[in-house]
Amino acid sequence: MRELTLNMTGITKVYSTEDMDTHALRGIDLEIYKGDFVSICGPSGCGKSTLLSLLGLLDMPTTGQYFIEGKDVSQLNSSEAAFIRNEKIGFIFQSFNLIDELSVFDNVALPLRYRRHKVSEKDIEKKVLECLQIVDMTHRAQHKPNQLSGGQQQRIAIARALVGSPALLLVDEPTGNLDSRNGDAVMEMLQQLNANGTTLCMVTHDPRYADMASRKLHLLDGKIIDTQTLQATESQQG
Repeated sequence: MRELTLNMTGITKVYSTEDMDTHALRGIDLEIYKGDFVSICGPSGCGKSTLLSLLGLLDMPTTGQYFIEGKDVSQLNSSEAAFIRNEKIGFIFQSFNLIDELSVFDNVALPLRYRRHKVSEKDIEKKVLECLQIVDMTHRAQHKPNQLSGGQQQRIAIARALVGSPALLLVDEPTGNLDSRNGDAVMEMLQQLNANGTTLCMVTHDPRYADMASRKLHLLDGKIIDTQTLQATESQQG
């Protein structure tokens, strides 16, 4: 039986001002299983970014329930959300979000250094080098991010997202700042990670990349209007 990584039921998000309410999400029901690769697509303003923010506990829903690995995370305070985010979720952003003053090694190590339960330097070194090897960047461990190309920086961001062995990898427009060759290389890497068992949820405006997922969700006006099952990934076939 397939293992449920997360499920959302009846999720809404309303942004209120004195003058009006903006309904960004309207009754989202979503299940993501271990080993899934889900892509979320839709026009600008459809709610993709809001949904990703809620999935990543960067924001809380107005109503509805959200469970990660069986734990209710629908209404956490900011410190609880930060703890679960650090333990359970990896992020890959369009803008890489690397810290220029730190070496590649220290950028990748950051999530482990912020763990609630201290991780030894020996374990940090082992895990960081493992993740740099996955993205083929061990030879750049002592470089600074600004000495790397965009494609290389995105690989470092992927290594950083993986270092904490997250239950879920959230990917926001991972190819948005890359040319097509580097974009294709990053997508191949994400597909390989998924084939090796990593659970991914990706927002993309590029239909070609959206079709690389095993399941594609179409969002419109804050609702999931269509779900397409594409090819089963290797991790799901196993």
